[in-house]
Amino acid sequence: MFLSSSTIETEAASKYLQQLCKHFAHKAPAEFTPERGHIAFPFGTCRLAADGNRLAIECEAPTEFELLRLQVVIDKHLVRFAWREKLEALDWRRRDAAHATGIA
Repeated sequence: MFLSSSTIETEAASKYLQQLCKHFAHKAPAEFTPERGHIAFPFGTCRLAADGNRLAIECEAPTEFELLRLQVVIDKHLVRFAWREKLEALDWRRRDAAHATGIA
């Protein structure tokens, strides 16, 4: 498995977590609370955690290509949802499967 993670500081962490999960629930199985979220895309999974002003995102996919695809999908939508904050692309960090955070 290929893993990557990113975090952003925003007062709207929970709002964006829920917005992403609600949006993708129309296309992929998604579960969420105000603090945790999980989206099961056909090409990988995305786990989200909101803690105060911090939104943590972890993506996991079976191939590097699918991981990059997942990052682009999450990036594109989060940037659109956070347009008021002028959020740029996320800073993704590759992770070893043995070091997964299990954030959600």
